[in-house]
Amino acid sequence: MKKIFLYVSLLLFVGLDACKTEEYVWENWAYTAVPLVAVNIDKSALPTIATSNTSFFDLGATNLGSQVFEYTLRWEGFGKAEVKSIDVYLGFTKAPASGNPAYPIVVSQPGGIYPSVTQFPLPSRVSTSDKLYETVTQFPKTFTVTAAQLATFTGTNLSTVAQNDYFIFKFILNLVDGRQIAGFQENVCDEARGEVGDCRVGVRFRRK
Repeated sequence: MKKIFLYVSLLLFVGLDACKTEEYVWENWAYTAVPLVAVNIDKSALPTIATSNTSFFDLGATNLGSQVFEYTLRWEGFGKAEVKSIDVYLGFTKAPASGNPAYPIVVSQPGGIYPSVTQFPLPSRVSTSDKLYETVTQFPKTFTVTAAQLATFTGTNLSTVAQNDYFIFKFILNLVDGRQIAGFQENVCDEARGEVGDCRVGVRFRRK
């Protein structure tokens, strides 16, 4: 009886597979790598938390142009994928009229480890307004830049920036096997959920 049941089950499986008419992208999945960042929170002009992947420039300070944003970039392939290089893009974004993250950063409960909301928009995609800043081939790589340097690169006038405007770095991974990972979804890099990757990192303008 068990043999008959097994044969019937196998025939049913073969029959269902033969009737399949659609091919789905998610069926052809493959392992990949993710970018990881670590913000130097001691360089932030205003208090921040490491898990937010966010630093701040103080709009009310007289030394706005010389304030520093620093972070370190590396990658993780989990023994399944290897990164050849990472294209680092930089852009400037004007804050929307509403929906900006609260400051000071509110942490999640219980635990108080991660910010309660996403700090920058997701999914993360390099847009036409973002410019290639550098292609990194040696890791870890530390970026140390001033507000004036970021403004010059993006063509931003520091005298006109406002509350919650921000500079943002985004990443495109070039893998050793020839694949390019150009976009990241929420389930990869949402800092509010402590996801495994860090697909963007930024510095936001705020007043105390």
